[in-house]
Amino acid sequence: MANIKSAKKRIEIAETRRVRNRERKSVIKHWEKEFESSLNTGDISKAEENLKQSVKYINKARSKGTLHAGTASREVSRLTIRLNKAKQNPTEKEA
Repeated sequence: MANIKSAKKRIEIAETRRVRNRERKSVIKHWEKEFESSLNTGDISKAEENLKQSVKYINKARSKGTLHAGTASREVSRLTIRLNKAKQNPTEKEA
């Protein structure tokens, strides 16, 4: 445990940020799971809506510094590619 007052404050700030970042990542994971489930059921319109929500929260986490810019771009790209593949082959379900 820190003895210096400023170090104690930094510990509190780090904990606050950790909780905030964890919540943001949790929301992103939730919408990605919703997107995956709608793809697996073959509901393309619902998948598009879930993709919009996923991208919204990924970009928000990116702007707040929770996610690195490259990581956020890669996640959005991968999700978009999966949706486009599902649109091209609506009969085949994603693995």
